[in-house]
Amino acid sequence: MAKYSRSASKDVESAMERRKKGTLKSGPGGKGGTVKSRKQAIAIGLSEARAKGKKVPAKKKTAAKKKKTSTKRKTTARRKKKG
Repeated sequence: MAKYSRSASKDVESAMERRKKGTLKSGPGGKGGTVKSRKQAIAIGLSEARAKGKKVPAKKKTAAKKKKTSTKRKTTARRKKKG
């Protein structure tokens, strides 16, 4: 069973072509500037395919997005013995 649909790969391909032309923009509304990175172009293509409802696996959860549990150190007070 294929992970990605053919139409999803076409979206990635078109994003790569737009990157080569210099018209692929990053950020909301394309306000982040032009995309230079190949990996970023692939990620944008996959994101666009997801938005259209094509068969693409869900984004991987990153460690930064997971809820962090705070660890508190227990301080033990040492008392001096009189004697």
